[in-house]
Amino acid sequence: MSGSIRLHVASALAPGTELEVAAGQAHYLAAVMRLAVGETVRLFNGVDGEWQARIRALRRDRARLAVERQVRPQTPEPDLWLAFALLKRDATDLLVQKATELGAARLLPVLTAHTNAVRVNGERLAAIAIEAAEQCERLTVPRLAAPQRLGALLEGWPAERPLFAALERAAAPPLRACPGPAGLLTGPEGGFAPGELDELARHPFVKPVSLGPRILRAETAAIVGLALLQAPGGG
Repeated sequence: MSGSIRLHVASALAPGTELEVAAGQAHYLAAVMRLAVGETVRLFNGVDGEWQARIRALRRDRARLAVERQVRPQTPEPDLWLAFALLKRDATDLLVQKATELGAARLLPVLTAHTNAVRVNGERLAAIAIEAAEQCERLTVPRLAAPQRLGALLEGWPAERPLFAALERAAAPPLRACPGPAGLLTGPEGGFAPGELDELARHPFVKPVSLGPRILRAETAAIVGLALLQAPGGG
């Protein structure tokens, strides 16, 4: 069991180095997983791959780990950005967790006319993303941006990166897999306002798409869209 426990760390990873993990991670190792000195865990930082490390010292608020050997090299991951209208807390938490599991490289919360939430606990969402990456054996954690208005998102969007906008009740083609860098935009409960639809239409990099004949919950649309963008055989 101990060797399968993964922790995301900020430190560089190389054989022979020792590092101390955050207090919360030490508590997780000692009090939740009940590990002991001498047992092993796995570490990743998004750059150096995954490494086996051995516990050298462990208390409920401190832990020192010795890095031993690399068990997985760093490999390329999908370059997918998810821009999503902020939802109520539980729905946003679920969206961040599942988007991390599905490989989103960046998470971009958006404020729209129909957004139900205007505040976001960035530390909470970052912790959810880290935990999801640890559990799904991903080697990176998606970057989480601060919330921004839809207009600001569009003005700062790289023109060479297609942004697939999932639109309800629109005569749009179905979303297919995209092999290169791409983005997915999902709206709030109630969909985008007419003025926002006009704003999306003014940007040539925005590609309206359909996720199917049914009206999906906003968090479901993000999950389905990310899956379709990576579907083998073109979705």
